[in-house]
Amino acid sequence: MNEEELAALRRAGAIAREARDLGASMIGEGVSLLEVAEEVESRIISLGARPAFPCNISINEVAAHFTPRTGDKMKFANGDLVKLDVGAHVDGFIGDTAVTVEVGTRNWTSLIESSAKGLAVAVEMIGEGVLLNTVGGAVDRAIRSNGHVPVANLTGHSMKRYNLHAGISVPSYDDGNVVKVPGDVVLAVEPFATNGAGQVKNSKPGNIYRIMRERELRDKAAAEHFQLLKENFGTLPFCERWATALDPKASVHLRMLVRHGLVFSYPMLVEVRGGKVSQKEHTVVIHDSRAEVTTQ
Repeated sequence: MNEEELAALRRAGAIAREARDLGASMIGEGVSLLEVAEEVESRIISLGARPAFPCNISINEVAAHFTPRTGDKMKFANGDLVKLDVGAHVDGFIGDTAVTVEVGTRNWTSLIESSAKGLAVAVEMIGEGVLLNTVGGAVDRAIRSNGHVPVANLTGHSMKRYNLHAGISVPSYDDGNVVKVPGDVVLAVEPFATNGAGQVKNSKPGNIYRIMRERELRDKAAAEHFQLLKENFGTLPFCERWATALDPKASVHLRMLVRHGLVFSYPMLVEVRGGKVSQKEHTVVIHDSRAEVTTQ
């Protein structure tokens, strides 16, 4: 990992952090989800980066993979438990970070603290040569000591240039997989905690997409839209809002592209027993035998 790459990762992390904090400060009863998402994404762009993925705003039992649609009228309600997940990239080098905000009440303070404790333990332990299942076990104990359970089938992940999920998983429990943290790697560490069963399942689509593969389409308009998506978003996730900004008929084309397997539609991830879910996330860069958090 050279100095130019490190500089880009640090800048992406700082921009993601600023956009995350802006979004968190905006969340309140009666505030539009769409307004928050658009402000977060606009701040990233104004600071000279690009969103690495659409601003995720996942509420209560929804753990991940929701962003508002074009013209969405949804507003935050009193008592909502909101996960705000933000990513920025500088020339493909990514900063990924998340925080949980409770709207108007203090019913879920302990649950918010549980994911934060899990993240603090992971960040303190993680480094080159450390066993990832050992980190996961420590995260598990930290969350359980606070009266909750980790979401076992949601993990952190390694990232590479223009690649949000690059193959290494960072578990939130001891999964028995004795993989060591390599050198020169970028990790998104993101414990999720819940008062439910500790598992999530796929639900309905959350308006987030990613290009899967390329092949010929008979529908000329859909084929042209696919190329537009490829040119603008490449390998990183995008959303209906961004596609519609390029083409007013994007929703129609996206349905066809998903049906033909060219584009993947991310489902919302929902706690299996309807439990509330909290999340906290930082990006950690392992370089020169040390771990550097770029998003705090």
